Amino acid sequence: MEELWKAIILGAIEGFTEFLPISSTGHLLVAGRFLDFHASLGGTFEIFIQFGATLAMLLYFARDLLAQVRSVGRSAPVQRLWLNVIIAFIPAGLIGFLIHDWIKEVLFVSPYVVPTTLILGGIVMFGVERFARNRPQTTDYQLFSHSQALAVGLAQILALAPGVSRSGATIVGGMFAGASRTAATRFSFYLAIPTMLIATMYDLLKSLDQISANDWALLAAGTITAAITAWIAIAWLLRYVANHTLAVFGAYRIALGLLLLLLLTLGIGG
Repeated sequence: MEELWKAIILGAIEGFTEFLPISSTGHLLVAGRFLDFHASLGGTFEIFIQFGATLAMLLYFARDLLAQVRSVGRSAPVQRLWLNVIIAFIPAGLIGFLIHDWIKEVLFVSPYVVPTTLILGGIVMFGVERFARNRPQTTDYQLFSHSQALAVGLAQILALAPGVSRSGATIVGGMFAGASRTAATRFSFYLAIPTMLIATMYDLLKSLDQISANDWALLAAGTITAAITAWIAIAWLLRYVANHTLAVFGAYRIALGLLLLLLLTLGIGG
């Protein structure tokens, strides 16, 4: 029962943090250590709960996606959007495929990677808000230029490191490339569709043989919790960024990173 509650807690953390620019992977690594969660199944649990968050995203945008499928043959903006999604997906998809094992074996091992990337990411968020102030911006995510899409894709490479945040990297990359905060956030969700689906299914197929009959209750609890909380987080984030800067996320990242470094220095949670 104790492990079941831990699975639910971790599922909630995944759901709430997957689409916020604060790094779900970083939060899961830290929370898993502090909760002493023993049912990770070699990473399979994390893959399942990420699938729950991905499913929530697909359901949230289902109406828009179906409308785009029906109009893609005659709608230039929809065609442009998905061409840009492909352009943005390629850099991180290619690099991630080539160095996937190295990332897992090196960057996911040291406890200092997450707090460091959290702090650096927070500083960058303050920087991009200052940079984007009073500059011309692309306000329609369907009308990104191909160079803007490529800039987002290059920024997403950084998110291969735990603690950076996939959504954070794509939003910041879009803003540096001249997109509004709202447009960059919206584009980040569409880019997440192939990014998360392919990465999750790839890891899942590699990990299915590690699951026993006794594991399914934990996997189901974490996945369902992640889906519910991810839906809530998506709805909240889209409303929030329409009227607020990234400052609260930047401040949170820096504060959490400094706290984690302090705990590591004290020998706690390493």
